[in-house]
Amino acid sequence: MRKLAAFAFSFAAGVFFAQYFLPFRLLLPLGGILLLAGAAGFLLRGSARLRFFLIAGGLALSCFYNAAYVTLVQAPAEKLAGSKPSAVSMTLLDYAQETKYGAKVTVSLRLEGQRPVRAVYYGDESLLSMEPGNAVTDDLELSSAARIRDDDVTTFTSKGIFLLAYGRGEAKSQPGNAGSLRYLPLRAGRTLRQEIGRPSSGDTAGFLTAILTGDKSGLSEQAAADLSEAGLSHILAVSGMHCAFLLALITLLTGRRRRRLTALVAIPVLLFYMLLTGGSPSVVRACVMLLFLLLAPLLRREGDAPTALSAALLLILLKNPFAAASVSLQLSFAAVGGLLFLTPRVYRALTGGKPRNAVIRFLAASFSATLGATVFTAPLTAYYFNTFWLVTPLSNLLCLWAAGIIFALGLPAVLAGFLWLPLGEAVGFVPGLLIRYLLWMAGVLTGLPYHAVYFSNPYLKYWLAFAYFLFGLAWLAGDGGRRKYGVAALCALLSLGAAVGLGNLRTAGDTLDIAALDVGQGESVLLSSGGKFALMDCGSGNSWYHPGQIAAEELSALGCQKLDYLILSHYDSDHVNGVEALLARMDVGTLLLPDTEDDGGMRERILSEAEENGVSVEWVRTESDRALGKADLHLFPPLGTEGDNELGLTLLCSSGDFDFLVTGDMDSGTERQLVERYSLPDIEVLMVGHHGSKYSTSQELLQAVTPEVGLISVGSNSYGHPTSETLRRLSCAGVTVYRTDLRGDIRITVH
Repeated sequence: MRKLAAFAFSFAAGVFFAQYFLPFRLLLPLGGILLLAGAAGFLLRGSARLRFFLIAGGLALSCFYNAAYVTLVQAPAEKLAGSKPSAVSMTLLDYAQETKYGAKVTVSLRLEGQRPVRAVYYGDESLLSMEPGNAVTDDLELSSAARIRDDDVTTFTSKGIFLLAYGRGEAKSQPGNAGSLRYLPLRAGRTLRQEIGRPSSGDTAGFLTAILTGDKSGLSEQAAADLSEAGLSHILAVSGMHCAFLLALITLLTGRRRRRLTALVAIPVLLFYMLLTGGSPSVVRACVMLLFLLLAPLLRREGDAPTALSAALLLILLKNPFAAASVSLQLSFAAVGGLLFLTPRVYRALTGGKPRNAVIRFLAASFSATLGATVFTAPLTAYYFNTFWLVTPLSNLLCLWAAGIIFALGLPAVLAGFLWLPLGEAVGFVPGLLIRYLLWMAGVLTGLPYHAVYFSNPYLKYWLAFAYFLFGLAWLAGDGGRRKYGVAALCALLSLGAAVGLGNLRTAGDTLDIAALDVGQGESVLLSSGGKFALMDCGSGNSWYHPGQIAAEELSALGCQKLDYLILSHYDSDHVNGVEALLARMDVGTLLLPDTEDDGGMRERILSEAEENGVSVEWVRTESDRALGKADLHLFPPLGTEGDNELGLTLLCSSGDFDFLVTGDMDSGTERQLVERYSLPDIEVLMVGHHGSKYSTSQELLQAVTPEVGLISVGSNSYGHPTSETLRRLSCAGVTVYRTDLRGDIRITVH
């Protein structure tokens, strides 16, 4: 079994290296060198000979396999990008999801003379009524799924999707093979999600749906935010924990000693559950590991967790080596690696290897499991989510036991609801109570000061590296037992306090700090002075950015407990669609809004969320001033006559001789009105209008306010922002330009 582990881990290491670091042109030469090295390994003696060959062979195969996959699968799809084929036949592989302009669904499309290619098809609302297996024919515009305009992305390719297909004709549908057994798990999953809402409602139903199927769309913004901030999101991301819950339930029903019967029942159930929940890498990993462990006694072999883990990784990467870039795969395998290799050592250290009472064993097991998983996943969560959850050990201790009971009783409650709704409600009473407890506890934990720290604080990345260095030294130190780790933990805790304190000091003085946050094709500008905070807009037009979360994390990293002012220039989604998430994560004092109409419904959603969170709302109908520490905020009311962009607020922030102007998305005509109606000072920094649109940042505005620096909040877009005309005008006016798409967050400090 360990021979398989040596080969599989080597293959996986090679795939990760090839995906992240190795140029394609070097794959075949390096694979050949590694294969020769493996053959040379036969000159060694004993068991080292086979081990060396397996490791070198795994690395060599990973290079060859990557090269073959890119050549045979990705490259043909990339060649189709940019083409506009007509009457393309597609088979739906899932149920469609609603989008802003219609619907999207994963499909298998086939062009004449080409192998079938997995793609995401963007069509009209008629897709929402179709089932997996239905066929659709449409004229398409194809683009690469690996690079969306200016951004390299892995969201699609890690799932084996290499094209984005945009419908440009009138789609025609056919029944196809929608009723086949192939799509039975998908139909069952959809039915399950629909039925979960019957015996419960609200966040209770949303939580139960999420923990059983992984679909979190039914949770309110507040519930989702509380679970995330409390470090409990992993409860809802269907993974090994849920598969273990399911296996425990099957074992309870079949009997703990009847191992053959348990295996015979559990294997098909786990496989079906894997398909039902969408087959994410974390679920596939868990199911493959459990299948290995279930089959081991049937085949008269010892169950070996490292071998099962390596085999799961091997199978996933053989199916699609691009899955190496999947965040869920990396987190899942890192967490299990910590549980296998570190948790037992921590548990033995905590218990001293001696019998203890049940309470001590429970506490030691909870803490050691949390620590084992955290040590291996912390760098990943810091990189991908910008967060380190300090409250995780307490969250797991107080909540994981409830999650297990909710899963074990929630599934029977849903199944009982199929037969008779009152029975489902009765069976679901206990899990319903536990869900309410868990959501309440998540809210309590989120309210704890410093329940999480955010790497928007630049000092924290140095702290994290320092903490690993401390414990690495303790591990290498030899003698000292538990005491050396206690000293390392104390030093890490003290240095963490220093790092957080240094981050808070950035806005504690009399300076004015400005941060144009990188939210993609949107805008969000943070102003702080003397411990007071204001945010101008909070939105993004790119779905892979989360502006509310980005703003909340930035504020928390600065030590902000309450945002004094949230100012919205206008109601376009790329300026306001993060407000709901922000209000769920951060207390806000006053919401300042233009009293204008909104066709998209964002105004009413924001007002409803503000009322629910107890936020005071003030309408800006005339010029008004607000104090922000040592700075002054001067707000100008809407000046235009029609259109969301022209009916927005303008902000002038002043501190001493420094002035900063934000005009939202107004065009040159409204800018002219602004200059003519109000006496604007010469400014130092201008937030370039409408993300660099050619219709904004006019010559008249530049001549009137003479900025020295221009900030452009922009991301991947199809509008051509920032346009060459705008950049030329700024250059001719002597304005130094900084762009968020090129520099990330842009920060200015005024002393």
